[in-house]
Amino acid sequence: MTNPTGTTSDKVVSQKSPKPEAFHVSGWDHWLSGLIARHPAKWIRLGNFETKMAADAIADIKIEKPIFVAGLARSGSTILLETLARHPDAATHQYRDYPPVFTPWFWNRFVDLAPGKKNVAVERTHADGINITPESPEAFEEMIWMAFFRHLHDVGDNNTLDEHISNPAFEAFYRDHIRKLIHVRGGTRYVSKANYLVTRMEYLLSLFPDARFVLPVRDPVWHIASLIKQHTLFCAGEQNNPRAVAHMQRVGHFEFGLDRRPINTGDLHATLDIMNLWKNGKEIEGWAHYWSNLHHYLADRLTVNKALEKATLVVRYEDLVADPAGKLRALFDHTGLADAQPIIDRVAPTIHAPSYYRPNFGDDEIDQIRDITMIAAKRFGYGDRPAETRQA
Repeated sequence: MTNPTGTTSDKVVSQKSPKPEAFHVSGWDHWLSGLIARHPAKWIRLGNFETKMAADAIADIKIEKPIFVAGLARSGSTILLETLARHPDAATHQYRDYPPVFTPWFWNRFVDLAPGKKNVAVERTHADGINITPESPEAFEEMIWMAFFRHLHDVGDNNTLDEHISNPAFEAFYRDHIRKLIHVRGGTRYVSKANYLVTRMEYLLSLFPDARFVLPVRDPVWHIASLIKQHTLFCAGEQNNPRAVAHMQRVGHFEFGLDRRPINTGDLHATLDIMNLWKNGKEIEGWAHYWSNLHHYLADRLTVNKALEKATLVVRYEDLVADPAGKLRALFDHTGLADAQPIIDRVAPTIHAPSYYRPNFGDDEIDQIRDITMIAAKRFGYGDRPAETRQA
């Protein structure tokens, strides 16, 4: 757990903050999510029982070219997920699937029969201008990964899963879960967004050789500014709010907040150094080393594994903002979702650079970020001077 007082809140100018109720967790959600988190083996068994009950409904469903959006938080992954989710073939997790993510067939049948609630759009907790309803796509499959791989968020352990990993129980459950979700949503292609899949892409490719990966990346200066902003907001929202902290832990979101944890890409020394920098209040330096470490790992894997490189589309946030229509067209071409032009025409005009915050780093801090991240950034096509900073 990191010390929230170490947050460099004055380094990012935010025009708004989430309301206290944005971090409210209802008693029902807290109770049920706690029950699931404490007894994952029982929920795995319940999920397997559900698969037997749904056998006829999912008998003919095949998993073809599943799409995985993976990238460090605040890189643009939500925009890409929401765009892909608009396609009629897409089947994604939604906010309504939580808390009982392990049993989508049972739960969605119950929700459909329950008295309806108005699907009023509200801004999500991140205070980033993205509005959500119960039917909005969201990342929830991390709960399943954590139930089968208990070490995934242990910073003292290697968090990566490569093509040499074998976990038959997980693999059978995961495939059945995807098939049930495709049935529930009425689509044909599974679409997932999970930030932590950045260190599991090779494992997923071994399970689904025709998988398509979308990897958003972002200029380190602006990316780090956004990460610091989110960490500051979440620390403030979770203060004296144990339910909010527990919620983040149970859904597997450790990117920011009072229980922030970096991904260990196999270098324990580097991971501990990042945690110590954060603990000692060196937010910018810690984030810069984290950005560099993770993106070196990603560049290495894409270089070494040619099949992964071919299956992966790298989407730079700055390019998406500069040419939304062109980049969205490349997104749909890569993922193989046909007849997407009407979606592109609707979404492209709404994509723009963020207006709700701007970095307020000093020249020395920008130089520090650039020095630490320069080599890793160049591997993704970024020059010495970040493009968005030049425009600021």
